[in-house]
Amino acid sequence: MPAGPITLFDKSFIQSLSVDESVWFDQFYHSVVCPIFFVETLADLAKEMRGDRSAEKEVEKIAQKFPDMGGNPCMFHAELCLGNLMGQPVPMDGRIIMPAARPVRAGNRSGFVFESPPEAEAFNRWQRQEFKEVERNHAREWRAMLSSLDLKEVAKKFGRTGIAPTSCKNLKDAYSLAESIVSSPKPYDQMALATLFLGVPREYEQEMVRRWQMAGLSPISQYAPYAAFVLKIEIFFQVAISASLISADRSSNRVDIAYLYYLPFSMVFVSSDKLHRNCAPFFLRENQEFVWGPDLKADLKSLDERYQALPQATKDLGVLAFASTPPQDESCLTSDLWDRHMSKAWRDRPEINSALPNSTKTLVDEMNAFNHAEALEPPEVNFDAESADAMSLQRMVRRQKGRWLQVPKGLKDEDTDDDGS
Repeated sequence: MPAGPITLFDKSFIQSLSVDESVWFDQFYHSVVCPIFFVETLADLAKEMRGDRSAEKEVEKIAQKFPDMGGNPCMFHAELCLGNLMGQPVPMDGRIIMPAARPVRAGNRSGFVFESPPEAEAFNRWQRQEFKEVERNHAREWRAMLSSLDLKEVAKKFGRTGIAPTSCKNLKDAYSLAESIVSSPKPYDQMALATLFLGVPREYEQEMVRRWQMAGLSPISQYAPYAAFVLKIEIFFQVAISASLISADRSSNRVDIAYLYYLPFSMVFVSSDKLHRNCAPFFLRENQEFVWGPDLKADLKSLDERYQALPQATKDLGVLAFASTPPQDESCLTSDLWDRHMSKAWRDRPEINSALPNSTKTLVDEMNAFNHAEALEPPEVNFDAESADAMSLQRMVRRQKGRWLQVPKGLKDEDTDDDGS
């Protein structure tokens, strides 16, 4: 599986890329596929298109650029928030929080296999313009929800909570107010806001409070840091809407801000959306950064032109072999991002790994055996994520994407079903 900085991306960035440029994003970045990207793309099925364009064709274009080599799905933020408020830890150090995996053992290797998520399978079908009727129904419902969302009314309701955003003159003020509310010394007020803004189902509230009381009624930022992080973003957004710092006339802003919920699970966030450029920096860790989409697109275009100049025999090795690391070029943005977020040891590795094609078939066979192994029973599991020999995500990898072979020319299509690390 391609290595690289763990990178959260939004729909606007993927749409801006050509298919060939998307190959290099997939090759050099370990991308976070968050649920918001999936539902945004799905919602496009219900769009009214102009002229001869069709919604199905537009969704297919996005699906063609889907990062099938290096994209990993992240759990839905609402599930993570609820679990966090119930006392379950949620790592916020740049690791992707993936759905549950099955423990397996194949030969002398033990580890976990993550099943191919429904979202990835859907994108595979959408690449062929194959859409299920249930997806069309969900698309209509999602599009209707976006168009009917009245952010002005939301702002009025927010004002009734007693929080006055009128003193906020800029987004920095809005962030400071949100931070002060979340770090308030009144724990019951914090928990009340969390249940209100995070949409905690009523049937979970009593048990949530009971567990919180057993933990000593500590501030929500200590008891449930991830839920507190999402709450801060939600309050920030509502304050900014109420203070007219973010437009209430553009309902898509409500969806766009939700991408920020997934920042803790990445090193880099790339977007071509001005709302993200203006708001994301407030919520980044010190070791994170925001990358403006047009800048990275230009860099990926330059990489594409660079690799197009290689001999055909080299290109036939597949991108995994002839571009195992980015160029040793000081002017390459991708190389700079690798320097800042990866071990500098990558510069000691050869950019072209000519031995890879000969070992790929064996590696794929080994990973297929691992991925298809039956799940172990609980008493048989004597290892955890830290001690596992392998972690594998089942995925469908296209042999060719745009003009590029992603795997060696001689590898058969059926050999590219699974990928692991």
